Amino acid sequence: MTLKRITEHPILAIPEKKEVTFTWNGKVLTGYDGEMISSALTANGIDIFGHHYKDGSPQGIFCANGQCSQCLVIADGYPVKSCMTPLRRKMAVTSVEDLPALPVEDAWVPTVDIPILDIDVLIIGGGPAGLSAAVELGRLNVSTLLVDDKDRLGGKLVLQTHKFFGSVEDSFAGTRGFEIGEILEKKVRTMTSVEVWLNSTAVGVFSDHIVGVVKEGTYKLIRPKKLLTATGAREKMLSFPGNTIPGVYGAGAFQTMVNRDLVKASNRVLIVGGGNVGLISAYHAIQAGIEVAAVIEGLPQVGGYKVHADKLMRLGVPIFTRHTVVAAHGKKHVESVTIAAMGPDWNIIRGTEKTYEVDTVLIAVGLTEVNEFYIKAKEWGMDVFSAGDAQEIAEASAAMFTGKIEGVKIAGSLGLDVGEIPVEWNEKAAILKSRPKTPAKLEKPEYTEKVFPIFHCYQEVPCNPCTSVCPVKAIHTEGNKITGLPFRDKAIECTGCLNCVAVCPGLAITMVDFRKDSEKPTITLPYEIWREKVEVGQMIPVTREDGAVLGHFPVIKVRSMKKYPGTLLVQVKMNKKFAVEAAGIWVQEHQIDPSTIYEKEPLPDEAIICRCERVTAGEIRKAIRDGVRDLNRLKAITRTGMGACGSKTCHPMVWRIFQEEGVDLSKVTDRIVRPLFVEVPIGHFAGIKGGDDNA
Repeated sequence: MTLKRITEHPILAIPEKKEVTFTWNGKVLTGYDGEMISSALTANGIDIFGHHYKDGSPQGIFCANGQCSQCLVIADGYPVKSCMTPLRRKMAVTSVEDLPALPVEDAWVPTVDIPILDIDVLIIGGGPAGLSAAVELGRLNVSTLLVDDKDRLGGKLVLQTHKFFGSVEDSFAGTRGFEIGEILEKKVRTMTSVEVWLNSTAVGVFSDHIVGVVKEGTYKLIRPKKLLTATGAREKMLSFPGNTIPGVYGAGAFQTMVNRDLVKASNRVLIVGGGNVGLISAYHAIQAGIEVAAVIEGLPQVGGYKVHADKLMRLGVPIFTRHTVVAAHGKKHVESVTIAAMGPDWNIIRGTEKTYEVDTVLIAVGLTEVNEFYIKAKEWGMDVFSAGDAQEIAEASAAMFTGKIEGVKIAGSLGLDVGEIPVEWNEKAAILKSRPKTPAKLEKPEYTEKVFPIFHCYQEVPCNPCTSVCPVKAIHTEGNKITGLPFRDKAIECTGCLNCVAVCPGLAITMVDFRKDSEKPTITLPYEIWREKVEVGQMIPVTREDGAVLGHFPVIKVRSMKKYPGTLLVQVKMNKKFAVEAAGIWVQEHQIDPSTIYEKEPLPDEAIICRCERVTAGEIRKAIRDGVRDLNRLKAITRTGMGACGSKTCHPMVWRIFQEEGVDLSKVTDRIVRPLFVEVPIGHFAGIKGGDDNA
């Protein structure tokens, strides 16, 4: 069996790992010591981790973030989430088939007292917001405990191979996400007043103001004076037939396997959602050697940054707006997906259906705050704060700023003299949270200079690293605002240093150089995909901003800068009439056309809404039409929301069905949230370590 591993990558280093053997349903396989079981199985070509007891449907990876229980397996005799459980040598892993049998009789289990740890500040979440808050609290010498359920700090930063927007001074603009995570972790590790617990899952907030945390299999009780929830976000899901077939992932799960665990989780993918998450996921897929059939978006335009969409189109990825997914097809794994155009009323236009042969469908249709801890702590009267996506969905650069602000606020609430929070902090946080404006159109410069940059950047977004790296200070933004469009002061001569080309997060700057040839200038194009496609002497397809190919031109030189590793500066010579239009390099050899098979629109009532209990949209609609207006009653009738995930995935879709049915949402009673937000083996509460208590 050929392992589905990524063995080379244009940005990420491939670390050496210890190979171990384990068994899957009795068959001996190989994996890496300490990698998540789910990634080891996926790398071995195993996508089905079990079958649902209700209808025998195949179950596999979905969120890869511990938020659901789709990836449940039996490891050494105990049920575990495979995406959160590290692989160990000779581990015996089996699939979950039907409901597990309960023990015949319960043995007496002695309990132990669990001491309570008192702490000034508890931070739940070690992503950009939690780390930034911990840095501020550590700087002020506040006793702080930071807990995170992963095996490393950084949160979603760990998954990001692209360069960040924002400013160099405030949010590491021009630096790749995983590198920012490493920078913040190093800062936190130097803070003597900050303790870090990894592999530690916060499971509940209780009325006595104690927070329960499972730390590497041992239950801990923590009583903080102040609580900061920096728990991030979870992905929204779509309801369409086939939405639970293995191979339908959340975009974050895909990024986790591809960028964190270096598992080639797909060969060909279609992405639903044109926000930044979907656009960036498509870019990450191409970097990992995965074909992207298309990106589809329901709105008339992509919701993410235009420069992200432009990067994809220049690489050869088609983007279809006003389109939606109709159904995913396949019995054991995704084999194809049907999409269709939508009218202004958001209804599918019959006859526009197209079916693509893909093995993966990524859902990137938005995020929801993971705010259960914050809401419950507020309910119990705790002094609680929130930061990052748990406070408001925004970019990671904004999360770093909100974490910084909340960290100082918390220190002030403890009585420390922190002074006034600078007004510009809140202003910058608001700017970094701002949505992209409607793209403008900049005029291209004329051939009046020897060397000059071209800005293929027409949308106001918070980003200005090009102004910081220009050695002659020739690049500015309109109004000197971080969101202003870039331009060059023509009174200052460009040196052609290429710093601006190398640093741009959107790969939206090229350089035109007439100094050696007045008819065929040298064009420098930024490039972050496979080096072998742009070797010197190769003829490469050069594109305009919209992805249209201008022609094939020979590569004359490939450069890179030590300060900006991973971004290659590919130089070609072309006729001067194309010089200002050249924007990128086409990578996919051809646009992947859909098959000619057209599918009828399947009945929407077939779509699964509650993944855990396999409850369909039709069952929920029937209950609503029968008069149900209480989600607790709906749960009792249909079992919607009764599963292991605690309705994390289905809850937003249930509300949407109420809305679609014309029900006044103010007349609907919301569900009562259970006190534990994560599944916990009952023996943990008795003080028993590890899995010995799962009986």
